[in-house]
Amino acid sequence: MAVRRAPAVTERDLWAQYPFLPGAEALIADYSPSLRELLDAPAFGGARELGRIRVRAAADDPSGTAALGELDRADPDLRFLSFMYARLLVSVAATSAPGRRWSVAEARRAAERLDRVAERLPEEFVGVTRLLEFPAEESGTGYRFTLPDYLRLAAGLREPEFRLVRQRLARGQVEVAPAQAARLVQEGIRTRLAGSLPAEIGAEVRNRLEANEVDFLRDLAQRVPLPTQRRGVLVLRAEYFPPCIRKMRRMLEGGENLAHSGRFALAAFLHRVGADFDTIVDAYRGAPDFDENISRYQIEHITQRDGGRGYEPPTCETLRSQGFCFRDGDPSAPRPEDRARDERCFEPSLVRPTQYYRLKGGTAVERPAAEAAAGAPTPPATRPRSDGPG
Repeated sequence: MAVRRAPAVTERDLWAQYPFLPGAEALIADYSPSLRELLDAPAFGGARELGRIRVRAAADDPSGTAALGELDRADPDLRFLSFMYARLLVSVAATSAPGRRWSVAEARRAAERLDRVAERLPEEFVGVTRLLEFPAEESGTGYRFTLPDYLRLAAGLREPEFRLVRQRLARGQVEVAPAQAARLVQEGIRTRLAGSLPAEIGAEVRNRLEANEVDFLRDLAQRVPLPTQRRGVLVLRAEYFPPCIRKMRRMLEGGENLAHSGRFALAAFLHRVGADFDTIVDAYRGAPDFDENISRYQIEHITQRDGGRGYEPPTCETLRSQGFCFRDGDPSAPRPEDRARDERCFEPSLVRPTQYYRLKGGTAVERPAAEAAAGAPTPPATRPRSDGPG
């Protein structure tokens, strides 16, 4: 690997760039306020506002690609404190979806720098991976990870280039190019951040934070909804959705990963009950690995089959075999009606989830080819991977 050496960053700058690293709080302890001061003191109003900006940007851009000029211009202490405040905000949010999006955005932001330093400043790259406890070693053409670390980091990646069969494996180590190494570390950071949420906050601090940020938290909850109204006349009746579809929605709204079979079933169902294209795309925005271009391409594939009628949703029997049937209730659901047994699901005539929707009073539609094609966006020029809406 040809290395163009760049000046090393100071420790203070390093922890401002990667505020999630172990030891960051200890390093800037002399500059850090108490938690009470961070929540209330006028001197730290700038850190609080920058923290809100970080969370709001992540909520509005699930891909985590939005540039934040305010963050780029902030000094190291302010950057770090705003990260800490943002973590507190997503920890008291109404659902876990803002926290998942924030984790993606922060990991993506760190990876942009890691992608640069992997080529120019391997000492920083290696140092970060060591602190994160999946140490990389510099090699002639890139970086090496131990096989267990590689498998752990690549487990959540769906890009074909990260499949183990495509890697160079020798003596228990996997060698990858610098760009791939940065992507692996990004995934490691994302899972680390997501796993740290919600932060442990005492009742007094939580109550104070919720009181101080009541307007922001209300606005945040409105930025990550799942729309249920089709453009035009037809209104989707989410209360008529069967238990399996309601569960899939809750998983995505909560920032949980939904298996490919579940993603397919949800898209096919929403299309058949009348959701427009953008509404279906919006249903996936809470996914931790959401990618707008990939989602649009794959949803178009699901919905445009057979002249625009789209794929039929899987049968109830198939959904049961895949573990998505919740007719006996979902014990983890927050609402009592979702925890209870649904007798309608046991009717002998019920074969598909769309039938449940009709039986409850909803209207499933047949899609003429011309209507289905109208307004569907052109797929990206580059064919994305096709293993379910991203």
